[in-house]
Amino acid sequence: MRQAIGMVETRSLVAAIQAADTMVKSADVHIVDVNFVGSGVVAVIVSGEVAAVKAAVDNAVEVVKGLAEIISTNVIARPHDEVDKILV
Repeated sequence: MRQAIGMVETRSLVAAIQAADTMVKSADVHIVDVNFVGSGVVAVIVSGEVAAVKAAVDNAVEVVKGLAEIISTNVIARPHDEVDKILV
């Protein structure tokens, strides 16, 4: 069974680091990628079981919303194999 992926995109490197830290501490997930999009926007992507990823993203949003702007979040339960090509 494929692992879920979750993403948190913020307008601050410090907030993205805090989001990553919160996600790996709050649930059984691991960091897949960190994307520096530009103009201060940073996206953190984690992977794990669906419930763990959802909990991790929700906890990160609660912590980070006091630090910086959250651009977007998303959880994909079972991404297609082709999505891996984007994350490599």
